[in-house]
Amino acid sequence: MEFFLAILPALFWGSIVLLNVKIGGGAYSQTLGTTIGALLFSLVVYLIARPELSPLILIIGICSGIFWAVGQSNQFKSIEYIGVSKTMPISTGLQIVSTTLFGVLVFHEWTTATTIILGIIAILCILAGIVLTTYDQKRSEDESAKLKKGTVTLLISTLGYLGYVVIARLFSVDGWSALFPQSIGMVIGGLIITYKHKPFNLYAVKNILPGLFWAAGNMFLFISQPKVGVAISYSLSQTGVVISTLGGIFLLGEKKTKRQLIFVAIGIILIIAGVICLGIAKK
Repeated sequence: MEFFLAILPALFWGSIVLLNVKIGGGAYSQTLGTTIGALLFSLVVYLIARPELSPLILIIGICSGIFWAVGQSNQFKSIEYIGVSKTMPISTGLQIVSTTLFGVLVFHEWTTATTIILGIIAILCILAGIVLTTYDQKRSEDESAKLKKGTVTLLISTLGYLGYVVIARLFSVDGWSALFPQSIGMVIGGLIITYKHKPFNLYAVKNILPGLFWAAGNMFLFISQPKVGVAISYSLSQTGVVISTLGGIFLLGEKKTKRQLIFVAIGIILIIAGVICLGIAKK
């Protein structure tokens, strides 16, 4: 049962972008709908759990949520350029590497020779996995231009996600307490990012469903952490990249050659191996 709870965040988070793309509506409607869904779910959780909600937690949570909206909206934009099966491994890998390096440089998380070695191996595995999942033997000029746009967009996305994680950690805001304020910030950020693009439509309403999935994954992450430990819950939560990447190929029909499929499979294995190494290093 404990393992099942720990794997739920990966199942929910890995399915989100597949739902978003299936529903459609473009990056702006997807962003707005997802943030509204997260707010609705988080409001219900807050009314039931009643976690501490001080002025500091409220402010930090809202700021964190705004950063998340930047990260998520740009991830959606990247999907429009290069598809789910390329976006998600790159996005996940960049998020893991950036948050890990921040933890090492600011919080000095790697304190022994073993954790340093494991950490370096993990980062190298993740970077190699990113390269392999984007492999394309013959890429047209148009495809190269889209990959460049997608990569630049994902770098911006990564900065948003990094801010989302870092600001809460800098002020030691508990995840349960931050859940509702973060969702408020997500909606505020979503409105700021999308209001010029007329996102208020039926697609935004339909994209509330993925937002519910995201918030549910977040909740189960908090529930599983005290049961299986932060390291294991963190590692398992990141395996959602397998679901989103393979779902992009087999459910959304993103075309890959046989050679590309092999490279994608090896890339995913390397990313997961890197995540496991980081999980061990965090113990």
